[in-house]
Amino acid sequence: MIEFGAEICGDITEARGKEWLETNGIGGFAMSTVIGLNTRRYHGLLVAATKPPTERLMLLNKLDETLVVRLPDGGERRVELAVNEFSDDRPARSPGHQIGFRLDPFPIFTYAVEGWLIEKAIWLVHGQNTVCVQYAITRDPQAAPGAKAELRIRPLISCRDFHTLSHENSGLNTVAEVALQQVTLRPYADMPALRIAHNADSVDPTPYWYRHLHLQVEQDRGYDHIEDLHGPVEFRFQIGDAPDQLCLIASTAAIGISGIDELRRAEVARRAAIVEAAPYDDSMVCALTAAADQFIVSRGERKSIIAGYPWFSDWGRDTMIALPGLTLATGRFDVARDILIEYARHMDQGMIPNRFPDKGDTPEYNTVDATLWMFEATRALSQYSQDEAFVREHLYEPLADAIAWHERGTRYNIRLDTDGLLRAGAPGMSLTWMDAKYRDWVVTPRMGKPVEIQALWFNALQIMRSFAGRFGDTARALRYGDLAAQAELAFNAQFWNEDAGCLYDVVDGAERDASIRPNQIFAASLTHSMLNQERMQRVVDVVARDLLTPYGLRSLSPGDPRYCGRYSGDLEKRDGAYHQGTIWAWLMGPFITAHVRVHERSAAARQQARRWLNGMLPHFNQAGLGQISEVFDGYAPHLPGGCVAQAWSVAEFLRSAIEDI
Repeated sequence: MIEFGAEICGDITEARGKEWLETNGIGGFAMSTVIGLNTRRYHGLLVAATKPPTERLMLLNKLDETLVVRLPDGGERRVELAVNEFSDDRPARSPGHQIGFRLDPFPIFTYAVEGWLIEKAIWLVHGQNTVCVQYAITRDPQAAPGAKAELRIRPLISCRDFHTLSHENSGLNTVAEVALQQVTLRPYADMPALRIAHNADSVDPTPYWYRHLHLQVEQDRGYDHIEDLHGPVEFRFQIGDAPDQLCLIASTAAIGISGIDELRRAEVARRAAIVEAAPYDDSMVCALTAAADQFIVSRGERKSIIAGYPWFSDWGRDTMIALPGLTLATGRFDVARDILIEYARHMDQGMIPNRFPDKGDTPEYNTVDATLWMFEATRALSQYSQDEAFVREHLYEPLADAIAWHERGTRYNIRLDTDGLLRAGAPGMSLTWMDAKYRDWVVTPRMGKPVEIQALWFNALQIMRSFAGRFGDTARALRYGDLAAQAELAFNAQFWNEDAGCLYDVVDGAERDASIRPNQIFAASLTHSMLNQERMQRVVDVVARDLLTPYGLRSLSPGDPRYCGRYSGDLEKRDGAYHQGTIWAWLMGPFITAHVRVHERSAAARQQARRWLNGMLPHFNQAGLGQISEVFDGYAPHLPGGCVAQAWSVAEFLRSAIEDI
């Protein structure tokens, strides 16, 4: 359980950087800070996936809460519980009444106000676009007698695409439909209705605009950062001396408020079962297993993986890299099968989609490595589940077709060269995982023959040679073996940089890119390697010397003149640093695998690997609570950046913890 007291909750500067995340298994989520201060356009209590797992809409941004205390002498005091910041001269509301926050297992906020103790719990219902909010209120027996209180809650809404911001406008329907314990909001004709069930004593239907709310993180990132929110109604709950339980359920469906206790019990039980199914009774493994569950989502009748929260959808490369850690290491083989079938179904010209867009049905095919990672994911499924029949029936032919397409050539000049290595690249494109692009500037084009693509190609060929042999497909087994042997010979002749004692990053004809980057680690970490033991050891040593940090591997050596040690600023600055020195957490997994491998899985090597993994533990309380961020600054103190919850970051720490340690 992650928990903070008044020292954090009462410090707006400290609290704004700690974010909680709730997900619903269909792409929707809720997210904010530990004091409920929204600092991002993605912060809200209900981001609904209207076409799971995409087409996400911000339906409920937050609740504005006020406790009105009525004194025996007839006077009253208003205590604002909600924390907001404004872009004008209005001061930010203080979080001074909040004395605690914890994840237990979902966000729970505790306030002490005028003799009342208020505990607010927020959770999403799995498989639904539904958020539940429950307040438990108790009276301090020692408090002044005779005082009464009323909790007033105003839902603030925008009903917008979750990437955009909203502003006051005359097109929004301000009329709320008020019925018994149910309020229905229909702000825009082309948006789903938001239905709010409640057990309030009364509802005030007077609408109100909250203008000029300030989103600090959006400003820091160089984006629009001022939003207006609409408050259509106010729920009023009378509070007496006896304990009270006040409830709201906001949903795209009509749900009665009487079922909220059962919804809470079901969600607590579901999450407990996820953790109980963790493969080892180990604190880090259990924490990562819980974190892993938040990325697995439904896509139609199948499953997929959200690459990261709050802004990514499901990406092919991220999905295939994350699949072993999120699903196989946690024993969720059925989910892995679903994901692989879904991507095989979308294979086109030997390529799986790089990205399913936020809107529309047309996938994007613009990566050279996503499909090659699918071979490794399939191998891992076969190893974990021993279900070769599934591979043969559903995946073998699509993967064989992908090999054939790569041999003869597919999109963006991805094709097998005469030397047996894979070429890829087209002007203006970034096809590898180092894909940062700002307008027409491709930061790391890496055209030609990138080192990790050759490692993945060889690995794919050896995997398919093994499958073909076991499936009695002798002709293909021989063909794949010949292609692998040709690739191995050419790779060692062209990619070894004896002066640096490691591998070139990209080979393009006579040109050799000697940049020290982490991409070479895959030549030592993948199941099938083209390197001998000595060269693998030297690669691991160079990567450890120049790139290893407590949070992952730098994307470029600090000794390189292009090195950028800070990932911050506007979009141009961030994209310029994204793969030019920024630390990527997910790369810790392959590095540890390679380290343990070259040391023949010795006890000392595994103990060292555990120490490296443990270096991430403090981060669980730092940014996305209970999660691992996408990236970190290359310079100490290695501040986190990018997505606060990244699928492959969690997956590779989890996979490595289970497989290598």
